[in-house]
Amino acid sequence: MISKFSTVYAGHVDLPDMGQMATPANERRYSNDHLATVFSKTEAIARCMDEHGYSTLWLAEHHFQREGYECLPNILMLAVHLAHLTSRLRTGCGFNITPMWHPLRLAEDYAAADILTGGRTVFGVGRGYHTREVETFGAPMLDAEANRDLFEEQVDIIMKAFHSESFAHKGKHYTLPPAVPYRGYELKELTLVPRPLRQPVECWQPVVSASARGLDFMIKHRIKGLIGGGAATMAEKSIFAYQDAAHRGGLDYKLGEGLSLGIFYHLAESRERAVREITPWYEEHVKMFGPLGFVPGITPSQLEASTKRGGWDAGGVPTLEHYTRVGAWFAGPPEELVAYLKTLEQAYPGLEHVHLSNSMGTPQKVMLEQLAWLGKEVMPEFTRR
Repeated sequence: MISKFSTVYAGHVDLPDMGQMATPANERRYSNDHLATVFSKTEAIARCMDEHGYSTLWLAEHHFQREGYECLPNILMLAVHLAHLTSRLRTGCGFNITPMWHPLRLAEDYAAADILTGGRTVFGVGRGYHTREVETFGAPMLDAEANRDLFEEQVDIIMKAFHSESFAHKGKHYTLPPAVPYRGYELKELTLVPRPLRQPVECWQPVVSASARGLDFMIKHRIKGLIGGGAATMAEKSIFAYQDAAHRGGLDYKLGEGLSLGIFYHLAESRERAVREITPWYEEHVKMFGPLGFVPGITPSQLEASTKRGGWDAGGVPTLEHYTRVGAWFAGPPEELVAYLKTLEQAYPGLEHVHLSNSMGTPQKVMLEQLAWLGKEVMPEFTRR
């Protein structure tokens, strides 16, 4: 049953104009002072979520986004800071883009965060999706197979470092340790100092394509999955595929177990008002994520239309109404959201985690209002059982 509620905040600053008639995504530019407001915004969100009993604030690691969309470059550093401002809330790494790290530096930094926050930092890994970020840091992104090969070897190393008192590794990209003399002997193994105190380390990864290779790798390391999409019409394939991979790996998972299911939401007294209020933010979401392949079902011609000011209806760009019908976005009163979540419980009996998130571009004031409303009138219907 659903019992743990989280949200994903990728780190957008407040934007002065939003929607299809606003500034095109690639033309947005903001001062350093304004980009730095992402930290005070994150602090306010964390305090609000902590007050209302949320499980995890999932943050996203991103770089170089002068457009103001995803402005948090170091989740682990921020997780330690947020632990001083909250009492129960966990900060989730959603995700550390592993190809941009040396795997042992990432393992060390997470171990430090685990210890310093008393276990309130949740580890997460991802392959990345911004060429500007991954390729700038010297890792492959355009070559998807090279990216996956590197990622999988890095995660293998990280898990060895987390869970072994000492370890060695020899692979395509890394030989650890190097065979060098050290203080009178030849180095043959390493120990991560310190290792995380919470063992085994809880780890999450996004489920996007739900390929058998990717899911089998997750199950091999007992990695849990975050899935966007909400309704069965958009997430069902991934949910069943993850369960199949778990069964191949010898785990008797119920449908939905080991996963968190995501929905974009906006509450209002009526569905009509909610749709009206959220439409500019939905359109900003399409402008930002469409070219990156994260608007399901959008065609090349629709994508081209979405990059221009106006004319979206004529270009056939999918509307918010389309995605509310298939369940990826919810707009309406709290009692309808409760009913919708209960249908997900029935469909996926192993589902324990959901992440309900505000759209890209949602102003801080609105995010705080929405998180508080969700915490007061939706979450208790599940968490008090």
